[in-house]
Amino acid sequence: MKQFKNVFIFDHPLIKHKISILRDKNTGMKEFRELVEEITTIMTYESMRDVELVPVQVETPLETTTQYRVPEDSIAIVPILRAGLGMVNGVHRVFPTAKVGHIGMYRDEDTLEPHEYYCKLPEGIENKTVFLIDPMLATGGSACDALDALKKRGCKKIKLMSIIAAPQGIEAVATAHPDVPVYVSTLDRGLNEHGYILPGLGDAGDRLYGTK
Repeated sequence: MKQFKNVFIFDHPLIKHKISILRDKNTGMKEFRELVEEITTIMTYESMRDVELVPVQVETPLETTTQYRVPEDSIAIVPILRAGLGMVNGVHRVFPTAKVGHIGMYRDEDTLEPHEYYCKLPEGIENKTVFLIDPMLATGGSACDALDALKKRGCKKIKLMSIIAAPQGIEAVATAHPDVPVYVSTLDRGLNEHGYILPGLGDAGDRLYGTK
């Protein structure tokens, strides 16, 4: 597929190992949820290489030293409901004080078009680095609409993280939002006629929460 400067596909052995278990239809809900969180944590470390740091003075037992920290209250997490909720704890392991917003999207099963039904964001989100998270980047419709919603509310620093993506979703987001870094663990083959990623892992929301 076409290469985009704002798209980063991870090639990490530990992620590949965990993805193989995540895909398995015999992997139960508890283990599936734990794997999603673990993969998200690894992705968060990798995607924050360019995070802004500020100098602080720290008193060690021996002397005063200048060190660097992520500014307080500078990170926000916005999962796309509902499957995105499964990734929140993975980001919180790295940034436990990050505020959490929510964007609710549903997909028309006939047209595959996304529709927003809910949006609640932390105060001052326009000044934060925002992690927009959703395990599956399929057609890219929901991600594009969620990015539009965040930008309309003044967000300027947004990172999209998805565990598994289809080429169609990558191209849709990278073309519509070339200013947004897109971080993906695994790029799959494509989509079936129902818009599900192949080989994929099925419906991430159903597997996270035990629903059908």
